[in-house]
Amino acid sequence: MHRFYLPPAECRALVPTLTGREAHHALHVLRLRRGDPLVLLDGQGQTLVCQIAATGREDLELKVVERQAQPPLPCSILLAQAVPKGKKFEEIIEKATELGVSRIVPLFTERTVGKIDPADQARKVAKWQQVAVEAIKQCGAPWLPRVELPMAVEHFAQEQQKIDLPLVGSLASGSSHPRTCFDEFKRAREHLPNSVSIAIGPEGDFTAAELAKLQAAGAQPITLGPLVLKTDTAAFYCLSIINYELRAPH
Repeated sequence: MHRFYLPPAECRALVPTLTGREAHHALHVLRLRRGDPLVLLDGQGQTLVCQIAATGREDLELKVVERQAQPPLPCSILLAQAVPKGKKFEEIIEKATELGVSRIVPLFTERTVGKIDPADQARKVAKWQQVAVEAIKQCGAPWLPRVELPMAVEHFAQEQQKIDLPLVGSLASGSSHPRTCFDEFKRAREHLPNSVSIAIGPEGDFTAAELAKLQAAGAQPITLGPLVLKTDTAAFYCLSIINYELRAPH
């Protein structure tokens, strides 16, 4: 069935209604009609199996057939990603959503190529959030990650102090294998982390000063193998490893 996004408050309505972008897609692209089934996602764990009860020129009224609730993942994952140039960040958001992140923090670093006018940040973040919405519709994820306003590395360093297991991808010598970080955490706490963050630098990596700030705030540098990965590849690599470590049988 086709999936659509509707904010939580609107999903709680007795008769949920699709309007705007979602209604246009249903009516004029997919050409759905009265009686057709569809699925609503509210991005907060609710999945609604619905049937189209009525259609207007630019809206659809829905009959809820079944409501399903899924709890959040036992561990929240935060991706802090240096903003790359072009549309790479949109692909990173899409893949990160599919890989179950809870929050996405765009990072401005000394080597960041992708610049954003401060006056344009809110519009840019809204566009990035819509990319995440489209991604949950594609993959069926019940939880929508929050894309936050960009921040500098030093501000994120303070933020990561709230995370159980903060990590940073690094080309620096002496970086640990990710498995080592998870094993050491489990030995010390006797359970998996409830929250993990991964900071990914720009092409050329974080500067030594930026890495030092992240480490001073608790981040553990991890190696991404012997090759130098592009920033988007590094993000997918790290998120895949984190998913494996969190979901592997223990």
